[in-house]
Amino acid sequence: MNEAENCTHNCETCSASCSSREKQSFLEAPHAMSSVKKVIGVVSGKGGVGKSMVTALLATILRRRNRQTAILDADITGPSIPKLFGLTKKATGDELGMYPVRSKTGIDIMSINLLLDTDTTPVVWRGPVIAGTVKQFWTDVIWEDIDFMFVDLPPGTGDVPLTVFQSLPLDGIIVVTTPQELVSMIVAKAVNMARMMNIPILGIVENMSYALCPDCGKHISIFGESHVDEIAAQYQLDVLGRLPIDPALTRAADEGLIELFDGDYLQQAADSIEKKLAE
Repeated sequence: MNEAENCTHNCETCSASCSSREKQSFLEAPHAMSSVKKVIGVVSGKGGVGKSMVTALLATILRRRNRQTAILDADITGPSIPKLFGLTKKATGDELGMYPVRSKTGIDIMSINLLLDTDTTPVVWRGPVIAGTVKQFWTDVIWEDIDFMFVDLPPGTGDVPLTVFQSLPLDGIIVVTTPQELVSMIVAKAVNMARMMNIPILGIVENMSYALCPDCGKHISIFGESHVDEIAAQYQLDVLGRLPIDPALTRAADEGLIELFDGDYLQQAADSIEKKLAE
């Protein structure tokens, strides 16, 4: 079949690179009062790999370097960013627009959990409504003087990742993975989607890479030997960092004190982001 026979005439839900789609741009303009220099998506092919943790740590590290950072939590049905930062204040708005909540160290954050009555209120919405909410976090929220915005995406290659890839001016994405061999296939899906959408891939972060023995300091590969170097070589990507299983990091996350964690696991990743996205 040719392009016309396969076309559904709904480009917003299609990732095909056809002639009619190439003539259109679905980029949404930010709020008129917003100023965002760089937008970085944090993605994964499957859930439970630690995207939100990586997002929070990178935003924190760059904030410590006197960069103004922000997090747009695009995981509408499974938001965890407010919990990591211990946020209890709700987002506000007026006739001008919505305002993000500022964390202890000055990171601007918008998440659906900052708008709901309670943290445990479920979001039982269909895909188009969820995707529309993510767009509103970009178009209706006033993001002031942001150097680096991180977008924490839900796993997979569905409605929300597609919406973000098409609607937000992404400067690049970071792929988060874990050591299991199965993950190579999952990473491939995320990488291939990004390339289909012409989004630069800044590199890979491996989470739960190892555990550190508290007695001898030995690295223990709890989930088996890492395959991240093989995956990175296959797709000609950089490995930006490896996060271990660290009880101190887990405790900081559970207590909403991620900004106070002093580990340096993702310093190299932050260096790479600054270098690759240097103005």
